[in-house]
Amino acid sequence: MTKHRTGTRDEWLAARLELLEAEKEHTRRSDELARRRQELPWVRIDKAYRFETDEGSASLVDLFRGRSQLLVYHFMFGPDYTAGCPSCSAIADGFNGSVVHLANHDVMLWAVSRAPLAKLQAYKRRMGWTFPWASSFGGDFNVDFSVGFTEEQQREGGIQYNYRDEPAWQPHEGSENGDEGAVAELAAMAGTDTTTYTRERPGMSAFALEDGVVYHTYSAYARGVDGLWGMYQWLDRAPRGRNETGIWWRRHDEYEQR
Repeated sequence: MTKHRTGTRDEWLAARLELLEAEKEHTRRSDELARRRQELPWVRIDKAYRFETDEGSASLVDLFRGRSQLLVYHFMFGPDYTAGCPSCSAIADGFNGSVVHLANHDVMLWAVSRAPLAKLQAYKRRMGWTFPWASSFGGDFNVDFSVGFTEEQQREGGIQYNYRDEPAWQPHEGSENGDEGAVAELAAMAGTDTTTYTRERPGMSAFALEDGVVYHTYSAYARGVDGLWGMYQWLDRAPRGRNETGIWWRRHDEYEQR
């Protein structure tokens, strides 16, 4: 027998209606936050970023592909990784279905990573993805948008991520518990060590194009991209919620068939 509280249909409905009011308030608050994102001041970008894409070398303007808005997912795939970050991979599994709708609503969606293009293309084929993915290898794009860092920054405490300064990195490779153990597990799944793995970070950035000028309009990191992780939106509505201990997810081709 279940250990969860049970009740009658009338009791459930009364509790559900009470929760509905809280959900409506959450929706109104979310709408307000979206409006405030759109009201942020735009910052002009004058640096000539270059990317490697399936179609060849591209500028930041080229990534818009004729649209006026560009969304970039900063996908953790460093030059020394052997595979993309499994967490970013789970998020990116939802891109194929969205990118066509966004493209027909004046918005281009791209993933951008520091790994060379050939690595990204091979991994993209493995995952069966079709969304656009550009390599920023050798450029400043990831550094300038606080998702790529150097060994020196990591060693000396020069990393600012999610709008906060981080202390110098002190790896604990043997940890099996807490965040350190989780990071080590994710690093191993990406085919690298924790120090190399954490020189890449996840996030998303938004850009606007007006009169040939590109503007940076918004960026979010860490839990700020939680809403883009489709499976969690479903789990938050499941009977037991996220119900997780440690790293339970895998790339979609690594689960045992059930």
